[in-house]
Amino acid sequence: MSINSFKASGFRCLSEVSLELDPKYNLIHGANASGKTSLLEALAYLGRGKSFRGASATSLIQHGNTEFVLFGRVRSLVREVSLGVRNARGKLEIRIDGESGRGLADLAEALPLQIIDPEVHRLVAGGPEDRRRFVDWLVFHVKREYLDVWRRFRRTLRQRNALLRQGAGDREIASWDREFIELAMRIDALRAEVLDRSLGPIEAVTAKVLGGPVSFGYERGWSADKSIADQLAADRDRDARLGSTQHGPHRADLRLHVSQRQARRLVSRGQQKLLASGMIIAATAVVQAQTDKRLLVLLDDPAAELDDLSLARLLGGAYELESQLIVTSLDRNRIEFPVKSRVFHVEQGELTLETG
Repeated sequence: MSINSFKASGFRCLSEVSLELDPKYNLIHGANASGKTSLLEALAYLGRGKSFRGASATSLIQHGNTEFVLFGRVRSLVREVSLGVRNARGKLEIRIDGESGRGLADLAEALPLQIIDPEVHRLVAGGPEDRRRFVDWLVFHVKREYLDVWRRFRRTLRQRNALLRQGAGDREIASWDREFIELAMRIDALRAEVLDRSLGPIEAVTAKVLGGPVSFGYERGWSADKSIADQLAADRDRDARLGSTQHGPHRADLRLHVSQRQARRLVSRGQQKLLASGMIIAATAVVQAQTDKRLLVLLDDPAAELDDLSLARLLGGAYELESQLIVTSLDRNRIEFPVKSRVFHVEQGELTLETG
């Protein structure tokens, strides 16, 4: 799957951008604040309906405009699909093949993608929520039913927490516990099934990118020697006191170890970046192998904080994916693709096609 053409208007510094992309390798280079990351953010927004930088929709609209519009043509193995996203002051409109009323999951299905950006080290150094998103992204793309189960669980969790904060009685809370337990067990089973056949390949690919052994361990979010029902019963007083559910799949984590020590203790941010990038490359490889899809991979300034050898390992892992890559760089010469690529220079939000 690759995005053949892309247009953006009114998005950050991108007044009017139109480009035809290579199905394999694309490089966008330019100075800082020239619009490189904004272009990747726009591409990612087309596939996710949100900013990977955490920006609000209104802040993405170019000053003086009332909306931004993104459009792309995506080629799969069997056909071409047109995607359109329009956001006018926070009101999101999605069109797929001209049909409106589609949701974020439809975008993610039509343009599956992954991102390696300057904040990727948070996957290692950050809290469990970052690693849960990593796990959930993997399971979502392998198990189609996962999204519905997760959404139902989140609704049940919100309702249970609201009752806890209101000081509701045990009987009222227990009426929600039944659904909570059922959905928690289903989420855990789906995660476990996918991770059981994925962690081995993920460890192998990540170790190759990192240049050293790495291991992962999934923690489901409640005690290993208790059922979720027993855990909720044991936590009843504490949950009521804190006004929130302390155990469940919403508290899961993925533990990372490098050479027998916790990966979070890696002192170099460059090492953390390399490990996290390897995880994303590895997860992309797993999804492609298990779904027979080719994903779009966006790499925002991968050379930053990496020496030449580390950068070569990162890019080598990305090249082995055989995915479509769109890479940004301050220095055009630091990115060397294995075959001819399409190269764009960006300056003040304007793109110019150069020779590859």
